[in-house]
Amino acid sequence: MDSTGESMGEPARTAGAGGLLPLERQLHEAARQNNVCRMRELVARKVNVRARNHEGRVALHWAVAAGHEEAVQLLLDRAAAVDDEDVFGMNALLLAACYGHLHILQTLVRSGANIHCENKDGLGLLHCAAQKGNLQVLAFLVEELGGLPLDAADKLGRTPFQLAAEAGYLQVLNFFVDLGCDLNVKDKEGNTALHLAAGRGHTAVVQRLVNLGLGLEESNQSGQTALHAAVEGVHLLCVRLLLRAGSSANAVTQKQSSCLHYASLCGSKDVVRALLQAGACTNLADHRQQTPLHVAVEHARHDIAEMLLLAGVDLDLRDKQGKTALAAAARSNHVSLVDMIIKAERFYSREQARLSCKDPADPVEKTVTFKSDFRPEMRPLRFVLWQLASKHLQPNEWKQLADWWGFTEPQVEAIEQQWTGTKSYHEHGHRMLLIWLHGVSTANENPCKALFEGLMAIGRKELAVYALEDSQNVALCGEALGTE
Repeated sequence: MDSTGESMGEPARTAGAGGLLPLERQLHEAARQNNVCRMRELVARKVNVRARNHEGRVALHWAVAAGHEEAVQLLLDRAAAVDDEDVFGMNALLLAACYGHLHILQTLVRSGANIHCENKDGLGLLHCAAQKGNLQVLAFLVEELGGLPLDAADKLGRTPFQLAAEAGYLQVLNFFVDLGCDLNVKDKEGNTALHLAAGRGHTAVVQRLVNLGLGLEESNQSGQTALHAAVEGVHLLCVRLLLRAGSSANAVTQKQSSCLHYASLCGSKDVVRALLQAGACTNLADHRQQTPLHVAVEHARHDIAEMLLLAGVDLDLRDKQGKTALAAAARSNHVSLVDMIIKAERFYSREQARLSCKDPADPVEKTVTFKSDFRPEMRPLRFVLWQLASKHLQPNEWKQLADWWGFTEPQVEAIEQQWTGTKSYHEHGHRMLLIWLHGVSTANENPCKALFEGLMAIGRKELAVYALEDSQNVALCGEALGTE
């Protein structure tokens, strides 16, 4: 329940809460339902029209919130206090502004209500009307009453203009713009109207504020720009709009977090893609020395991790604990992420060796993937590798094969870290073989030949010959990858 009295339209059980005598509860309920006949009967029996429930609400509050003009007038005629406040500081006038009941508000003003009232959060009449989009009420308050400061701030430092932006009311926002309000005002956290609108995903309002020239790179006390706010809220349309308008995709906060850090944490592939297309740097490190990939790994964002790997990222960067993204994934037992990162490391290493002029951080072809390959044509060969790992390789032989095929020591350690018992080497070997298969597949090499050579190199001649001469497996292997 908020301080603007959002619960005023709740069922009778709220109106009849503790703190009231039976007849007083009936008066509250009659006011809420606009049962004027019953109200007259109760008033005639001298029921206290100013009786409060446990939240400080009187019958007038219920009648105003529900928009019952006849009930409101009856209570005012029976000496109901127009400025009575509930525990949130909401009085009848503020409720009328909040719920947009213009005629009732006018009645209350004529009855002497204080137009400069505020609730306990510092919300005045303009605040209440603005954050609920009540344009007619605002027009009356400004044009007929006057004397209400346009840029008055609530206890969070927010003006009616900012509240309209945060709530997404474009017409109300334009109303304040036309009146000449301060467009660049910041709240106590340093947020502009653009921060507030972008953080809630109000695209039309964001576009209007951009057109008005609000600073795209204005930062709040945390160092966030409006783009950070839009990314954190996962508001893709606002993200795209702000990027097109010129927002920097590489702006960082006080904690050195880039928009890509925020997107990696929130897990939105579309937002990450938009940022990468706008030139977001994958290698920026935050206050923990974590790259966006570290963040994606820490929170097991598999799709985001692959996007960052494909975009090109320095896999040697370490966080404050000295962990690379691979080590962080191994520490957290994110097996599939470990395998993806090793595939990426080996892929970029091969590409760099093949094309010495190629930057390993350049984006790779979209056809490359670092996820598990479950294509039907790969099933026979995957089965062969599973049989090899689970039935034939001895405990340390998978490491010997890994060494022969160029796996680094950190890569082997990352695979081996997921230990499940004395038979773990079966799983370790199987994972290593699948990672190796990814490499030979992307390099368009003959997996049967490479497997034979590897087994020969570790002294398993009989197993190498068996694998090569097993006509069924070899045929399946050749059929799967188009080799001889």
